[in-house]
Amino acid sequence: MTGAAARGAAAGTYPRTRTRSIARAAVRAELARVAFELFRREGFDKVTLDDLAAAAGVSRSTFLRYFGTKEDAVLAAFDGHDRRVADALRARPADEDDWTALRRAMDTVIQRYHEDPAGALATTRLVRETPALSARHLEKQHSWRPALAEALAERAATPGSGTLGHTVRAAAALDCLNVALDHWTASEGRLDLVALLDEAFAALTPNKPARNKPAPNKPTPNKP
Repeated sequence: MTGAAARGAAAGTYPRTRTRSIARAAVRAELARVAFELFRREGFDKVTLDDLAAAAGVSRSTFLRYFGTKEDAVLAAFDGHDRRVADALRARPADEDDWTALRRAMDTVIQRYHEDPAGALATTRLVRETPALSARHLEKQHSWRPALAEALAERAATPGSGTLGHTVRAAAALDCLNVALDHWTASEGRLDLVALLDEAFAALTPNKPARNKPAPNKPTPNKP
């Protein structure tokens, strides 16, 4: 094959591959939507994979090609959050402290809560009220730590897996996010999630060392 032919073949392959990826993502999103509605209506534990396939109008094997478990069909809504937060961390100003950078990077996670408050509230409530989903979500979120720690290490010009301190800060930031979401969900979405997240982070913000103040003058005892 000549160079021109190879370029032409490559050019033709890329659009087809891109189209297939878009089509697959659309099918996956539709299956997730159907699954979520069925879980809300019938209860997560009562719905089987066969029920999900039937509701979506596909075979069980087709459904399993997109989601390996029932949990995955719900938690797909959180896919890519670790990557987006890590990318946002790397993009923060170099002179910004890690804790502030982590707080600002978390805005990428709560963006969907502003775009679709009702849908985000329903998803969050389902996850938190279903033990299997809650445990699986925390397990997946635990895997975010290495990506965030690595991003923090890169900010410190020490590329690698991150130090213990980086991992601790990443874990604490995720805990702040979860606590804020718990309060937001309990309020039925009425509380301001941004304010809740700010408050959670502020509770762990290192206190600035107080300036040394001169000791107060002791009164001079009266001499007889």
